[in-house]
Amino acid sequence: MMKHKFTWLLLSVALSLVVACSGKKSDADKKELGVSTVLPDGDNRVSAQILKRCDFHHELISNGKVNARSKADLRFETGEVIARIYVKNGDRVRKGQKLAELDQFRLEQKMAQAEDALAKASLELQDVLIGQGYTSDDFSKVPAETMKLAKVKSGYDQTKSQYELIKRELEHATLVAPFDGIVANLFAKPHNPANTSEVFCTVIDTRGMEADFTVLESELSFIKMGDKVSVTPYAGGDSYEGSVSEVNPLVDVNGMVKVKAAVNGQDKLFSGMNVRVSVRRSLGGQLVIPKTAVVLRSGKQVVFTLSNDKAMWNYVHTGLENATEYVVSDKSQKGIADGLLEGDTVIITGNLNLAHEAEVQATMHAE
Repeated sequence: MMKHKFTWLLLSVALSLVVACSGKKSDADKKELGVSTVLPDGDNRVSAQILKRCDFHHELISNGKVNARSKADLRFETGEVIARIYVKNGDRVRKGQKLAELDQFRLEQKMAQAEDALAKASLELQDVLIGQGYTSDDFSKVPAETMKLAKVKSGYDQTKSQYELIKRELEHATLVAPFDGIVANLFAKPHNPANTSEVFCTVIDTRGMEADFTVLESELSFIKMGDKVSVTPYAGGDSYEGSVSEVNPLVDVNGMVKVKAAVNGQDKLFSGMNVRVSVRRSLGGQLVIPKTAVVLRSGKQVVFTLSNDKAMWNYVHTGLENATEYVVSDKSQKGIADGLLEGDTVIITGNLNLAHEAEVQATMHAE
């Protein structure tokens, strides 16, 4: 009995060793096969598209502010009582439209007195010239120096200056819109004296807006006059098109360059609004792929191409980019080892868990 038990024990140990050795060999075989041929289980459904050269639009993104190109701060020139206000904040006005006016009684009285004083000074001037031997028919022939002395002696120039000043005050007792725009910063109330040291209201031309933003010194070569821009408010809403109108030829201490873009705000952009500015410029025909086509493997950029219903692993180098696309290296160029070829079928979705030579079920994506 003891002999049989000992025999069975030896057989069990031998069998265990065989199984253990077999398992180790299987693991070693898997390591020798490498990652590229250990394919995931299940169906790999992907979408793909044919790689073609196309017009690539390089894109720079920056933050900025919108300001009105035409903006006028209006104020009264005298401290008379405000008689009437015809508009309110947010009202759209036309050039020449009346905005507000002062009580003009005192100004009209001063104007009448100034007219009388000017008439008297004119008579005094005539008396001085006649006293020097000139007649009214000869006043046009009076030498300039003689006329100047006569005006000083009669007080004509001083009286006329007072008249012109009061005339201007009367004319500016009514504020009118200097151009088509929208009213802002109007806080005054009727029946209160006008404050000549403060702005009564501001008129802003919201149709002609400028986006002020900055770009890095290294990005300056990508900015050209007339480049198309897209302006999107941080507050949300639609984007508005424009073009680069000004590049300040000065780099500040932070290595930034100030740029302006003319934007058609369609009356929906407010001056001072924070916006995101996207500058786009065409760089001609390039090999362009969607950003979704690029995955990382061991810290390197990889794009899978389709060949005989299998995913083929390709190392690539991406260059310029915009919000949705990369420019990739062209393998057909001399000396380029990594990259793609025009005409390759590139897998653009479903590629996150793919392995080299994995069988896939592809749907062609229409460009």
